[in-house]
Order: sequence, then C-alpha cells, then structure tokens
Amino acid sequence: MSASALAPDTSTWQLRTGARCQLVIGRFPPFDYDASRGGGLVLHSPADAHGVQQLRVPCEGLTIPPLDRQTARLFGVPLPPGISVQIQPDRLEGVLNPSSGEVNLTFRSRFRFTLGPASRPLYQASDLIVETALTSGTSHGRRHRSQGQPLNDEGRGRLVGVATISPCQDGWLNAFLGLPDEALAVMDVQFLRP
Repeated sequence: MSASALAPDTSTWQLRTGARCQLVIGRFPPFDYDASRGGGLVLHSPADAHGVQQLRVPCEGLTIPPLDRQTARLFGVPLPPGISVQIQPDRLEGVLNPSSGEVNLTFRSRFRFTLGPASRPLYQASDLIVETALTSGTSHGRRHRSQGQPLNDEGRGRLVGVATISPCQDGWLNAFLGLPDEALAVMDVQFLRP
C-alpha cells in the first residue's frame, strides 16, 4: 500500500518542525533556519506485517515558515529586510518504523524567491522545484552529506535530504545560485502521538 492510499482506519498525529534546522544551496554556506512555527497533521496507517507504518502529511494543512529576516541567518546575521523564500509543499509522505524510529519521506516543494513586501513583492523569481528523500539515516550527493537521527521516545528526530536543483525559467537566479547544483535540508522534527 502506498502512503497516498492510506487505509480507512488511518489515525492522526501532529508534526512539528524545530528551531535548529539548516538549508544549504550549492556553494553557499549553510543558512541557520528556525522552522519552529511549522507543522501539520500526519495521517498514518496501522503497522503492517513488518511493523512499518505508512505516513502522509496533507500539504493543504502543512505550514513551512519562509526563509526571511525572522527565520534565517547566514554567519549569524539575519537576512536583509524584504528578502524572502516561500516554501510551497506539494508532497510529503513515506514510512516510519516505530521500533527503530527510522523515517523515510518523499518531499516535493516549490521554492519561491521574492524581494520586497510580502503582499506586493517588487520581484518574484520563477519557482525552483525541489524533490528529495528526507531520511533519519544518511543522505549524500556530490557536494553535500549529512546524517539524520531516528525518532526517540518523545517522537523527536532529525531528517536530512540532498536534492539536485534544476535551472528554473529565471536566468538571473540560475546564474546567482549556480544552477544546476545540489541543496541540503536538515530538519529537526517531532511527531506528537496521543
């Protein structure tokens, strides 16, 4: 059974993202990212014969804070005012092994760079499409590598994922970021179970 076809007796948890996250794009240094205002509902199936549970986070109810002056720092310095990267999730689903705490999720989203007021930006770049496997294990590519952490008894863990970022329709953004290149996400998470 796929995570997108959960059984009728599916139950729910809550997902929360933490304050000690990171994002790395290409050759740039890591952005420290406070995603503590993020999260959403988690639908999960009963454990199968191997003890594995299917998970799905409906994206219409999933909140991922933007990278902006309030949430992102580079070398300890907040981003300049007016710069924002909105993260619009399209898919977040996968599996959990409750006995080991291992998590593997497919994550697909659109990253949207804007400059100026959020309500009426002066500039908005074409969306960058990001698709990666977020894991509590090891994720690595040509440029980036990171180690996750399985969920502990409190449902806390760290998910990591390396993604290849393809060029978008905006030549300036492609040149600035050096696309195509890799990105790395490091997300502290907590699955709150009743």
